[in-house]
Amino acid sequence: MSENYIPNLAVLEERLGYTFKDKTYINEALTHRSYLNEHPSFPFTHNERLEFLGDAVLEVIVTEYLFRNYANPEGELTNWRAALVNAKTLAGIATQLEFEEFLLLSKGEARDKNSKARMYILANAIEAIIGAIYLDGGMEGATGFIHKHILSHLDFILKNELYVDPKSKFQETAQELLGITPVYKVLEEKGPDHAKEFTVGVFLEKEMVAVGEGSSKQEAQVAAAQAGLEAKGWNTK
Repeated sequence: MSENYIPNLAVLEERLGYTFKDKTYINEALTHRSYLNEHPSFPFTHNERLEFLGDAVLEVIVTEYLFRNYANPEGELTNWRAALVNAKTLAGIATQLEFEEFLLLSKGEARDKNSKARMYILANAIEAIIGAIYLDGGMEGATGFIHKHILSHLDFILKNELYVDPKSKFQETAQELLGITPVYKVLEEKGPDHAKEFTVGVFLEKEMVAVGEGSSKQEAQVAAAQAGLEAKGWNTK
């Protein structure tokens, strides 16, 4: 099967830097499960199996690159890899590649552009595309894509220490510069038990430096710490 159901597929392939021999793979990579709920006769399946494959391929290629090019301890390399392949980084890469317009989503998902769910949809689509390229062009094709679009961000991540946990970095910097240990306080808790949303403030003594939100207290604290680093201009310290 080689039908092309994605409009302007050639434009997308140019952005990705890869031309598919079998267009089935890229059509599936861009099809979200929600789209099939509204289009049950659509000839392609959703992208979750490709995402599963692409996640594994991505981890192998990134791990091998770090192993071959850096003599750092395992723990450091693990943190670097995590910073490269996490959902936030991958969603950012998806945005840079401007392929969101090509995703096949339900009408509801298409409208919900600024939610955390959209970030995961974009990140998962990147993994699905890696899986698609791997099936279509083998390890060589997948390696080329990952080196060009993902490993190219490593220098920026290392320079800005984005692999460091925001809470640890905020605490270490606050203690070093101010002699103060940050305190986190829950400001608001809302939603049913299965879908809680927490709002947390990070304080330096009486000063509330920043606020973060998340689906758990820990997630909200990390978001507050990251916002605190930005508010204080400590991201580069």
